[in-house]
Amino acid sequence: MIESTLVSVDVVVLRFDPDARAVLLGVAPRALEPFAGELALPGVLLGRGERLRDASTRAVTAKLGLAAESVTATGQLATFDEPSRDPRGPTLSVALWATVARPTGGLAVWSRLDDVPALAFDHNRIVADCRPLLADKLWRDVAFTAGLLGPEFTTAQALDVTESLTGDRPYPANLGRTMDRVPGLERTSEHAAALPKGGRPPSVWKWTG
Repeated sequence: MIESTLVSVDVVVLRFDPDARAVLLGVAPRALEPFAGELALPGVLLGRGERLRDASTRAVTAKLGLAAESVTATGQLATFDEPSRDPRGPTLSVALWATVARPTGGLAVWSRLDDVPALAFDHNRIVADCRPLLADKLWRDVAFTAGLLGPEFTTAQALDVTESLTGDRPYPANLGRTMDRVPGLERTSEHAAALPKGGRPPSVWKWTG
């Protein structure tokens, strides 16, 4: 008989900050050993019969101190099975993503994806390995894209989000053509306020679904 191992759920929590013009990652200090006081991704042990989506929301609320209503979308990324990833013993980790609206309060420490602090366990590896998966979801996965950008956003903000996830800033025209092909997303006739240094005001996009 094969002995069952514990299954943990570790969540890569993302939000777009228009003021910082970047996608930010949410982590928080651990309350208990191992690594008490060190920053970590929000994670919980998967309950018997619990759905991954419910576990990810539980992790966000319990570990980051955010309201469940702030979670705009969730999904699965990858599984990490290195036997030594947890000093307490072999633990299988299912990495999930969650997007959240701008939070008020909570315990989270927010950082840019290019400047992630040292994290407990193998959480830095989880973030590094999952970042290209998240970049690939942008403009392909409607739930992820809408959850990150919100119901309405500008072309400039779309450029900021794309650069944050991929590391490269696309040409506006090329990104616009990509966005034109996203189901349920439409370019409106509205424009955002003019840029501080002049130039053409960016278009406003909205989800119609």
